[in-house]
Amino acid sequence: MDIKQLQTLFFSSQNQRWFWIFILKLQYMNQQHATALRPHAEHQYAHELEKLLTIDNKPKPANWKLSPCAVVTYLLGGTLEDGTVIEPKYFGSRRIIEIAVATLATDRALLLIGVPGTAKTWVSEHLAAAISGKSTRLVQGTAGMSEDSMRYGWNYAQLLAKGPSPDAIVPSPIMEAMRLGEIARIEELTRIPSDVQDTLITILSEKTLPVPELNMEVQAQRGFNIIATANDRDKGVNELSSALKRRFNTVVLPLPSSLEEEVKIVQTRVEKLGKALEIPAQLAPLEEINRLVTIFRELRTGKTLDGKTKLKMPTSTLSTAEAISVINNGQALAAHFGDGTLRANDLAAGLVGAIVKDPTQDSEIWKEYLETVVKERKQWADLYRSCREIITI
Repeated sequence: MDIKQLQTLFFSSQNQRWFWIFILKLQYMNQQHATALRPHAEHQYAHELEKLLTIDNKPKPANWKLSPCAVVTYLLGGTLEDGTVIEPKYFGSRRIIEIAVATLATDRALLLIGVPGTAKTWVSEHLAAAISGKSTRLVQGTAGMSEDSMRYGWNYAQLLAKGPSPDAIVPSPIMEAMRLGEIARIEELTRIPSDVQDTLITILSEKTLPVPELNMEVQAQRGFNIIATANDRDKGVNELSSALKRRFNTVVLPLPSSLEEEVKIVQTRVEKLGKALEIPAQLAPLEEINRLVTIFRELRTGKTLDGKTKLKMPTSTLSTAEAISVINNGQALAAHFGDGTLRANDLAAGLVGAIVKDPTQDSEIWKEYLETVVKERKQWADLYRSCREIITI
């Protein structure tokens, strides 16, 4: 077939129709990613993933987009040989991320566990994006979920019309990941009822998902694995059975080890979120971020940073994620009702809501902290006044 024939075929009315449908769909998808409040990791960091893929010459497990070393670089950041800067997605121990990535290269599933706000979901999303190029094969654990969410459901219109058949199956994200050899994610594993949790045992041990209605099974392709997350504070909600625990390699994600590290995390995430939310404010002053993180760390640990004063601990988690939320809230106040610069009164506005979860117990703890710690720090006089004003409102 010569070029003229190809042009005639491609630009025939029928082909033109499908060509323009494809272009419109592509434009729509790009627009969706561009305007999404929080794009998926594989879209938000597509440039970095593409660069890593281009230079990655190390061995890759079957169906992995990147090698284990490149996945670690993607999460922890670095500068590539061509000068491309990879932005850090996780601030913390390199060894923890290496263990997590190595686990996914074996036949063991990965369980990320930690207190709220330790970036469990964030890490699982970026691991899936770097390994499979897709982070959306996600099962959200809830107390009321059924086995269908883990295994498969049915298209009842097809079922009534044609009876049980492969076409009538509505695959779960886990079934799809098994078919394609990709990573599936399960959020809040310990919130899932125990009998539903146990549907994972066969999937993780035998790497198959039986479909008894059709006398068939789906076998996992190489590259398939599961990343689950669980909250330390949910112990006792739905404990994992010992059989299921054996199928997971557990990695504990700790809170930031130092004040400086936590400040850096908050500063980085606030800047990214501020751009995504288009908050018309100046970057949050480092001094205000430092004060907020100091307050959270002291109340979280039950003592001042110098260790000289013991403190009562509130019921609230006071995680790094909550610190980010407080700063963003303060920036929105400063942008829309102030001069655009985050100040003590903007910071104080979000502190009460973050700390006082139990109106009786936490309120007294917060007032005591203000009088015994904040008031005594002369350089925090503006923050003390602002917090006292909010308490009296």
